[in-house]
Amino acid sequence: MAFGKRKSRDNIGDAGGPDEVVESSAADVDEELEGPFDIEDFDDPSVAALGRLDLGSVLIPMPEAGQVQVELNEAGVPSAVWVVTPNGRFTVAAYAAPKTAGLWREVAGELADSLRKDSAKVSIQDGPWGREVVGTASGGGQERSDPGNSRSMVRFIGIDGYRWMIRCVVNGPAETIDALAEEARNALADTVVRRGDTPLPVRTPLAVQLPEPMAEQLRAAAAQMAQQAQQPPEQQQPPQPTARRSAQGTAMQQLRTITGG
Repeated sequence: MAFGKRKSRDNIGDAGGPDEVVESSAADVDEELEGPFDIEDFDDPSVAALGRLDLGSVLIPMPEAGQVQVELNEAGVPSAVWVVTPNGRFTVAAYAAPKTAGLWREVAGELADSLRKDSAKVSIQDGPWGREVVGTASGGGQERSDPGNSRSMVRFIGIDGYRWMIRCVVNGPAETIDALAEEARNALADTVVRRGDTPLPVRTPLAVQLPEPMAEQLRAAAAQMAQQAQQPPEQQQPPQPTARRSAQGTAMQQLRTITGG
């Protein structure tokens, strides 16, 4: 990777006050850098798009056998892009944050409280970037009597950056959640954030922008569905799972939204 000066998340707010950014030259940084990265870490920003899915505010490396699932809000605008693997799915989103670290700790506490209010079993675990919030849906008697009825689990991974925060939602069955979380962490370690210079209120989601080929595919799928809707029921074909439409929900609703659900 072609890196220039790198903003250090570890030193944000040190010595020179909350507005000082501690920078180090590429020679001072280990060759094996671990992200997430800022787009400004690259001498040539176009290099950041190589081998990554460019979603505007975040550029995400795709795992092997990974596929993309787009979630739309009620207006038909992309609200989340999920990376789907045989183990489940995860999504990476970036938010506006203060120059100093600490937003994720606050958000993690709120997510844990939301899960508990929805009767999920919650634990806080240590991960590579700090605390991770893990929720397990309560299955009741049906789960105990039917061993094949897999529990759904969610893991929230957060990372504080310089003026941005990443929240990764890892969603899948209990049997594969650990493998799925590892896939998500590997992707996070090579994710790039494109924050931009526009002042934004803290916690504002950074806009998701689909690559044009993917956007064109969605438009074509929407047109096809609209055309099919005008045909008699016996001539209609099942819609392809290109995109799903839903409004933003609570942490527990995200927990229950398993791949393909």
